[in-house]
Amino acid sequence: MRKKRVLLFSEGFGTGHTGAAYALAEGIKLLNPDVQCRVIELGRFLNPTVAPWILSAYRKTVSSQPKLVGMMYKTQYHKSLNRLTKLALHRIFYTHASQVIEQLKPDLIICTHPIPAAVISRLKRRGLNVPLYTLITDYDAHGSWVNAEVNRYLVSTSRVKSILTGRGIPPELVTVSGIPVHPKFWERSNKTQLRKELGLADIPTVLIMGGGWGLMFGKDVMDSLMARMDDIQLIFCMGSNDKLVAKMRSNPLFRHPNIKILGYSSEINNLMDASDLLITKPGGMTCTEGQAKGIPMLFYKAIPGQEEKNCQYFVELGLAEVLDSKVVDKWYTLLLREYAALEEQRRRRLAPDRHQPRHCAAAVLEMLGNPADTTELRAARTQARNEEAAIVT
Repeated sequence: MRKKRVLLFSEGFGTGHTGAAYALAEGIKLLNPDVQCRVIELGRFLNPTVAPWILSAYRKTVSSQPKLVGMMYKTQYHKSLNRLTKLALHRIFYTHASQVIEQLKPDLIICTHPIPAAVISRLKRRGLNVPLYTLITDYDAHGSWVNAEVNRYLVSTSRVKSILTGRGIPPELVTVSGIPVHPKFWERSNKTQLRKELGLADIPTVLIMGGGWGLMFGKDVMDSLMARMDDIQLIFCMGSNDKLVAKMRSNPLFRHPNIKILGYSSEINNLMDASDLLITKPGGMTCTEGQAKGIPMLFYKAIPGQEEKNCQYFVELGLAEVLDSKVVDKWYTLLLREYAALEEQRRRRLAPDRHQPRHCAAAVLEMLGNPADTTELRAARTQARNEEAAIVT
C-alpha cells in the first residue's frame, strides 16, 4: 500500500516559517511513521540565484526601517495578494512549481508562508487537484494568507479563526491546531542535569535570544542585565549574526564566567529547559516553543505588524511581559528570592490539560485519514478553548 505524502512549502523570510514546516513534518513522522513528509523553501529551491538577494533585501529593510514594514503590514492588512502579484511571483520564482508537485505526487500540500500559498492557489485555479492547507505561523491573520482555493486553514487560536471567519471564510474550513513545534519541545528535561551537560553553573539562568538574524536591544536594558552577574547566569544566543558574536566575545564587558555567548544553536530546546527566563523577540515560532517549555518570557523590539500581535496575545495570556530595565530588575528579584514559586508556576503551565504542543501534527493526520490518538486531539481542543477564556477573563 502506497504511503501518504505531505509536501510542505515555505520561504526563508525569517526562520519561523520554515521552522514551523520542519516542526510539523517531524511531528507527523513521529506520530505516524507511515506518512512521508518533504519540506521545501520553494523560491530558493527553484531560483537559488535570485532568492537569496531578495531575502537579504528584506532582512535589511526589517532591520533598518521597521516602521515602513509596519506601515505596509497595516495598509495591506485586509487585502489578499492580487492576481497581478500572483502572476509575477509565479513567473519569477515558481514557473516549475507544478513540475515539482507532479514529480513528488503529494496527497496534501501545506504552505507555511503566504507567497507559496498564493502560487499553489493559482495552480489549483488552473487545474491542480491536490488539497491545499495554509498554516498561519503567527497569532494574527494578515490578508495575504487568504486565498479562495485553500481547502483548510490551520491557525494558532480561536481568535485568529474569528479573524478569518470575519473575512467570509466558512468556519468549517478553519481548524484551531496551534502552531507546531519540533518534538524536541514536547517534553521537558531535567534542569540540573542539563546544566551539567552544557557546562553551565547551577544558578538562576536567563536565555537571551537575538532572533534568527541576531538582533539586539539598547544600553539601558543591557546595563540592567549585567547588574547581577555574580548571582545570575546569562546565555546569549545570537542566531546567525556571526559578526555580533565575534564582537561580543572580544568585548571585556562579556568576559565573566557566568556569561555564555553562542551563535546559531540547534539545542534551543535544551537551553530553554536549562533556563528560568527567556528574553526574545516575539516571533510566532519562538513564542510557541517557549510556551511549550512553560518558560516565562520577556519581549523586546517587536517588528510592527505580526510580532506586535504575538506580543499582545502572550502578554494578555499572562505568559510574557514587555522588556524594559524595570521589568528586568523585577524578574531578577523574583529569580533570587522566589525561585521555588517560579518553578511551581512553570510546572503548572506544563500540565497536560493546559498545553498540547503535538496537536497540530495530530490534527493534520486526522484530516489526512491517518489519525493519531484521538484522546490527545480532544485534550488539545479543550486547551485552545481554555486559553481564549483566560484572555477574556
